[in-house]
Amino acid sequence: MQSFKLLGTAWLAAFFMVAASLPSSFAAAPAEPKQTSWQVVEQGLADLTKVFEANKGVYETNPQALYDKLDLAMQPYVDFRYISARVMGGRYFRAATPEQRSRFAATFQTTLVRTFGQGLMSFDYREFDLSIQEGETRFEDQDKVALEVIAKDGQRYPLSFTLRLHNNEWKVINLIVNGINLGLTFNSQFDRAMRENNRDFDAVITHWSPEQALNELQEGEVK
Repeated sequence: MQSFKLLGTAWLAAFFMVAASLPSSFAAAPAEPKQTSWQVVEQGLADLTKVFEANKGVYETNPQALYDKLDLAMQPYVDFRYISARVMGGRYFRAATPEQRSRFAATFQTTLVRTFGQGLMSFDYREFDLSIQEGETRFEDQDKVALEVIAKDGQRYPLSFTLRLHNNEWKVINLIVNGINLGLTFNSQFDRAMRENNRDFDAVITHWSPEQALNELQEGEVK
């Protein structure tokens, strides 16, 4: 068990580091990682919090500057390309052209970071005590890190990260918040958008917005 202190809105950083939760179809060769999975989560949250606190003052006049800083801070810890592929799902990913896959990956990352930044600016928390404990996973190249975020008012926020070991590095590929699987939530949003747009990849990619799924989740509409 490892414990550490984070200031400000660190737990929201965790909330928006989302990914797909479908089983991995890409096997990674066994390797000795540079850091343990919980060290990656710990360092990632600390780095994101530091970047946000140092740059949040520019949000009102230049929000893109904040988004750019957050994007750079998230890249070492989040496997965005793997996430986007799993959000699309196997059958859609196979049906899409390489150009469409790449465009969705870029769109997903850009919109996710923007939503993440907006979410951070919408909340004002003080100090949290995070206790990290590694969990079990079905795949040799994956690991889970379970956290319980405790606010000063006593409210608890259970989080469970899934990380994937690739190229000797652990990176986040999914998050479960209060029992809600965010990977499945985004995958369901993509599937619904494809059905509503007659399987038009370009239309879905152009109009993709993570706010829709997150708003539904907050309102309790996502099952």
